[in-house]
Amino acid sequence: MSLGADRSYKMKLRDVENAFKYRRIPYPKRSVELIALLAISCTFFLFMHTNKLNSRLKEMEVKLQPSEFSALGLTGNHVSGHDAGKHDDINTLHGTYQYLKSTGQILQLNAQDLNNTPKADIDVVFFNRVPKTGSMQLIELMRQLGKVHDYEVEKDPQVGGVLPLLELPEQSDMIENIVNLEDGTVFASHVNFLNFTKNEQPRPIYINMVRDPVERVISWYYYIRAPWIFVPGRRRTNREMPNPKWVNTEYDQCVLSGEKVCTYIEGSLLEHVGDHRRQTLFFCGHDEFKCTPFNSRLALQLAKLNVEREYAVVGTWEHTNETLAVLEAYVPRYFADATKMYYSGLHADKQNDNPMKPHISQDILDMVRRNFTREIEFYQFCRQRLHKQYLALKLNDLKRADKSLARLEAANEMAIKN
Repeated sequence: MSLGADRSYKMKLRDVENAFKYRRIPYPKRSVELIALLAISCTFFLFMHTNKLNSRLKEMEVKLQPSEFSALGLTGNHVSGHDAGKHDDINTLHGTYQYLKSTGQILQLNAQDLNNTPKADIDVVFFNRVPKTGSMQLIELMRQLGKVHDYEVEKDPQVGGVLPLLELPEQSDMIENIVNLEDGTVFASHVNFLNFTKNEQPRPIYINMVRDPVERVISWYYYIRAPWIFVPGRRRTNREMPNPKWVNTEYDQCVLSGEKVCTYIEGSLLEHVGDHRRQTLFFCGHDEFKCTPFNSRLALQLAKLNVEREYAVVGTWEHTNETLAVLEAYVPRYFADATKMYYSGLHADKQNDNPMKPHISQDILDMVRRNFTREIEFYQFCRQRLHKQYLALKLNDLKRADKSLARLEAANEMAIKN
């Protein structure tokens, strides 16, 4: 073969190889761009709708009532400073819901099983109000509701302040007085839990309010030092005015200096009428040995037991909307339309609010909380019970939202795979 023929053969062979190497299906350039744009658009569409439905689920869990998911930063009131930002905290409504859902307990919730109102034998509400939990706010709400629903609110005058531990005859007398009230009455008093059943008397409808126990003792500390509180009190009782040092000592100074009033020793007994360290005492009862040792396990367990067995609702203004919704549903005779009434103006009228109470540093709060472990546990127990009652009312809405979200997420996964 000549040199020219050999070169011609190699060129032809190279042309054939190139033809196979670069062979492709011809697509117009704009068609390729259109397909890419459609793929991106579909992915973005599914992402946006999944995100939107997820947001709607969370809204429904609250819409439920808005402020209870505040610890998630979604809206409204904060539960308390130490809970803020804890998205999975079981002491928030959302945290309780996620926990019950993950353990399968959410399906077992039943509003009727959590409702103690039907256990009542008489149509009387007994509100043995805990000091510094916003009880006057609830009393004012009930007074306004009473005008609509035709019931009376009787507030124990308690000139001497909070009732101390009552002897058995005193307990019996007070129980008898409450039992003899007319149907359609609310009786409010700063008094420890009274056991009507043990006194062989018909049981009323129990309600109460709680508050973060450390915030509560700080509130009491400044409340009794406010001039508009101690001046009229001293004049009524003819006692001398308090020492200026006592009035002007800030709470953090009191804690750091180790003053007795700001020292919280586990097991210490009730010292005087103004000793307000124990929120559990108002749910435990009048047994000095069982109920008064501070931060004790026995007092905690007895208080929990009484709440679980006896109380229709134990609410907290730290979960305002949730509390009002549960009161409306579980004690409708007295609290129908409570949310509407509250937000018609009562919410802005804070009773016994103390504008002079300063900000307390987190270090001081943490130091005090270490001594309130069981008091805090009781408070959290009451909150979780309130959450369960509330979720039981909204269970059908939550189930529907969960199913909708699950369907959309499944569709999104399918689209991504395809």
